[in-house]
Amino acid sequence: MSRDDTKRGIGKVVSVAADRFVIEMHSGTDSFTVVGFDDVHYVARLGSFLMIPVQSEYVVAEVVGLRERDISSPANRDGNMDKASSAKYLDVVPVGMLPQTKGSFRFGVSVFPSLYANALYALDAELDRIFETDEPVERSPSRRTLPGVEQPTRFKALTIGTSVIFDGYDVKVRIDDFFGGHSAVLGNTGSGKSCTISSILQSLFEKPDEHRARGATFIVFDVNGEYAQALEPLASEGGIGVTQIVLDGSAKEGKFRLPHWFLEQSEWELLLQASERTQLPVLRTALGLTSLFRQNSPEALATKEHFIATCVIECFRGADGDSPVTKFQRVLSLLQKYPTNDLHHGLLRQYGANFQYGNFVPHQNLNVFLEVFRGKLRQDVSLPAYTGEPFSFDDLEEALDFAILYEEAHGNRQIRDYCSQMVTRFKSLKERVDYEFLRCDPASPLGDLSVAEFLGTILGVERSADQLSKISQIIIVNMNAVEDELVELVASVLARMAFRTLRQADPRNRFPVHLLLEEAHRYVAEKPSRFSIDASKVYERIAKEGRKYGLFVLVASQRPSELSKTVLSQCSNFVIHRIQNPDDLSQIRQMTPFISESVLKRLPSLPKQHALVFGTSVNLPTTFKVRTAQPLPLSDDAKIRELWFHEAGRPVKIQIGPSVARVDEGGSAFE
Repeated sequence: MSRDDTKRGIGKVVSVAADRFVIEMHSGTDSFTVVGFDDVHYVARLGSFLMIPVQSEYVVAEVVGLRERDISSPANRDGNMDKASSAKYLDVVPVGMLPQTKGSFRFGVSVFPSLYANALYALDAELDRIFETDEPVERSPSRRTLPGVEQPTRFKALTIGTSVIFDGYDVKVRIDDFFGGHSAVLGNTGSGKSCTISSILQSLFEKPDEHRARGATFIVFDVNGEYAQALEPLASEGGIGVTQIVLDGSAKEGKFRLPHWFLEQSEWELLLQASERTQLPVLRTALGLTSLFRQNSPEALATKEHFIATCVIECFRGADGDSPVTKFQRVLSLLQKYPTNDLHHGLLRQYGANFQYGNFVPHQNLNVFLEVFRGKLRQDVSLPAYTGEPFSFDDLEEALDFAILYEEAHGNRQIRDYCSQMVTRFKSLKERVDYEFLRCDPASPLGDLSVAEFLGTILGVERSADQLSKISQIIIVNMNAVEDELVELVASVLARMAFRTLRQADPRNRFPVHLLLEEAHRYVAEKPSRFSIDASKVYERIAKEGRKYGLFVLVASQRPSELSKTVLSQCSNFVIHRIQNPDDLSQIRQMTPFISESVLKRLPSLPKQHALVFGTSVNLPTTFKVRTAQPLPLSDDAKIRELWFHEAGRPVKIQIGPSVARVDEGGSAFE
């Protein structure tokens, strides 16, 4: 043992078992305090580490208990314990091995200490090696360094706070491990989750020198409208951009718009809650028709005329109760809306249609008229595919009627009744004020917007000449003004679009994107939502496959027991604030292999701004005080005394805007 090691000895090993050691501290030690060669050390903190030399390594042991036994002479007792002469013991558990000079920490103990081996307090340098954060900054392999100019650096580990066990020791997470996997920040409301996330992002982007994190992309789903205050000031840092997109459900200029033709077929199915056996085929056909009627190829024209002919023939056959005039009106409407060179509404007059009575003059012309349409029928036709071409809600409404007619023409006479509920939901969606952001005019500039251009705004990139350049590293999607139904829809669609883009990117995994899911239990839930879109399915796939393509989630929630188990189980790093609910504690115990029962017991008593971090980015679970975010997010507690007790006549300092439309469980809108 080296001379310095001798100076920092605190006691001897007096009991050795496979899973627990007992350290008896040196006699004369007062209150578990040791005066070392470098400082005064208080070694009785639960969770602190001791070093026990064995051969050329240290056994790293964690303090899990402490006790004291009075051994003074009975003749000298006056009823008080003699602290100086009492025997003091530390119960410790071995957690791993650390080389005495150089080398990395490794889990598990291969060599056990002998009785009366020395126990030492841990130095900061050893803590850095235990946590593998001894070199938090490294030089960037830049190819543009000029002679005489200092080479730029980059973070290897990021400081997130200070240890509550080791005085003055900065707690760090390894960048590649923390941001190279899915993570979760969990804790009761008011425990400091949003402050922790803001602090981490501020630490990352406030790097004072080159290189800065210009290649990062954080998409923040801000359901409470609190992150702009904390993150927008980062835009003043060199080369860092922050963009806020506000969703309020309206179609106002400057507000977030999501063209409805960007929704995939499966998202329309969920949005309209189409039943699989009857409504789903009709909806798929209708969506395909919206794409078909915007195509001009010969094959598309032949398919279009087949559908028109089928529906016109069905109209004249008519459902029970249809009057002749009604039949003529439906045919006229179809031919006016979807004319071709051969099939158009002029054929009705050409063959003597009488719109007043709903017949042809002479009546034999009906068969001649229908023969024109029978000539357009095809035997080898396939249902049109939905390609996401711009279309209006009116187009889809007519396409739904078209698709129902087509099914009726093939003998399904009850399909209109079966689809009535889906059609009603669609009409409600078409009229609801809070869905204005989704209903876009294909003739407007949004109709010329490609998916790539739209997603470029969400990913913070823009095209310049032949290359993409980064303009924003943080993109805040502020959804505070809308209800959970719209949050689920927007979160699901944006996540799916980002996942598909990165999955198809070439080269792969070269553009990491992090989705920050604030209040994730509201839209990434284990149980299906009472609303239409179930965003959990998208995030469960991202949790399982996103790492391969560079798409990661940072989940923030106050109810981990309500979160999708699949998403939570794929998280490799956890920052846990105070959690007191037994169901939530049980969920963490089941989902995470990193946490022991003794560590779990600390969670209900953690004070505000304190958290426990564990996972792949830190070698051992560590309790720390979170670095204070500056500025703070807009999530401060109400100052009750100040707001309640004041002089008479003070005006109320609040502006009450228009109410947000909500949806009850029956699906109707109310204010």
